[in-house]
Amino acid sequence: MEIKKEIDRLREIINKHNYYYYVLDKPIISDYEYDELMRQLIKLEKDYPEFITPDSPTQRVGAKPLEEFKTARHLTPMLSLSNAFSEKELIDFDQRIKKNFPQEYYDYVVELKIDGLAIALLYENGILIRGATRGDGIEGEDVTQNLRTIKSIPLRLREYQDFDIIEVYGEVYMTRDNFKKLNEERAKKAENLFANPRNAAAGSVRQLDPAITASRQLDTFIYQATFPKGHHFNTHLEVLEFLKEAGFKVNTNIKLCSNIKEAVDYCKYWQSRKGELNYDIDGMVIKINQLALREKLGSTTKSPRWAIAYKFPAEQMTTVIRDIIVGVGRTGALTPVAILEPVTISGSKVHRATLHNEDEIKRKDIRIGDTVLIQKAGEVIPEVVQVVKEKRTGKEKIFHMPERCPVCGSQVVKLNNEVVSRCNNASCPAQLKERIRHFVSREAMDIEGLGPAVIDQLVDKKIISDFADLYYLKQEDLMKLERIAEKSSDNIIKAIQNSKNRPL
Repeated sequence: MEIKKEIDRLREIINKHNYYYYVLDKPIISDYEYDELMRQLIKLEKDYPEFITPDSPTQRVGAKPLEEFKTARHLTPMLSLSNAFSEKELIDFDQRIKKNFPQEYYDYVVELKIDGLAIALLYENGILIRGATRGDGIEGEDVTQNLRTIKSIPLRLREYQDFDIIEVYGEVYMTRDNFKKLNEERAKKAENLFANPRNAAAGSVRQLDPAITASRQLDTFIYQATFPKGHHFNTHLEVLEFLKEAGFKVNTNIKLCSNIKEAVDYCKYWQSRKGELNYDIDGMVIKINQLALREKLGSTTKSPRWAIAYKFPAEQMTTVIRDIIVGVGRTGALTPVAILEPVTISGSKVHRATLHNEDEIKRKDIRIGDTVLIQKAGEVIPEVVQVVKEKRTGKEKIFHMPERCPVCGSQVVKLNNEVVSRCNNASCPAQLKERIRHFVSREAMDIEGLGPAVIDQLVDKKIISDFADLYYLKQEDLMKLERIAEKSSDNIIKAIQNSKNRPL
């Protein structure tokens, strides 16, 4: 029993330091001392495997890759929030509450709206037993193995006040620093780059191999909980305080506001300062603090009546269009793209913006050399909003859609009922590359390692002429490509073979 006591002692100490490091961000021992504690625990559990428990800090990583994710039903529906895009809509939200409950006192809790992947974590008697994605709000994917690898998620709660069952809700996110490092690593391997930290976090959580998730340095913020057997809390702030004591990471940028004006002011405060954070937010969330009033307000089939999301306006900047080039998609659609004088929007450098189609260019009268106002729609896709015509010099050039495909030289056609111009050559290399990129993407066959650079070489060297050819590739075919070594080629072949087991 002395061995078991020592194992329990080491686990308690390590869990304490995990809490200080990953949740409070206040480490109280060196990395070397922490590693030494883990080494001792690993050795004891190896020598005495009968004492290994699922909540041991050594058990975060090591589970075998899954063939597919199972579904998990949430204890209560994970509803989406109604959106407000203006101060007036927030005031209207407050007025509706006052009209329905004129005698009720209430205040608001205002939180950052983290731009991540929504998750639900289920605990029984303080032990994590399941983690799931939001899914359709009723059921999500069971990604327990992957969520266990995230150090800010406790495997055992520090405090749970005799609640037999608790389901907590939050966001998995990736910091901007880690996102930049991840994309730099993927670029070196000629792999597809993630568009933004949210996509990177979501893609990392949905890996069938938890070791990949563990390598992505994900983090969490928890903001809500359900207690199926009842609770004693009166306010949302009390629940948040409990979540902190239980060992969860709760965002510190939360404010109690006595009225809607204070809530609006706090939204505006963060709207101008969101770039100072090391993670992305796409708005604020305003919630009634009093839990009893929440019960009275209830919910629609889609969203609660006691909360609303304030979405930040798209950030806009002016820049100059250096050139307009034309890309060819997998269906042959020709899409004009503006090459811009680089400008920073929402913390990222923007070099290009979509112009959609020729009709849109004509409608907005966009010309090469124009000074334009651009924005990131939905914080993601840069687009040209309008031309600053006052800055025209007369040297700007009118753009004309090419009559021949810029890649294969085939005739470009535009049907009367379409706004899109198309290359009519189904064998066009650009179309082929885009079809293959779509085929290997996460939304389709999810073949890791086949990035744009690899696909370009495979097509350009005429090694493949269709996505079906991928399944006949040999390791020596891949090793003929630039920057593809033996290990990389072996991993790609394995990923291609594994894709045969994807569900339809």
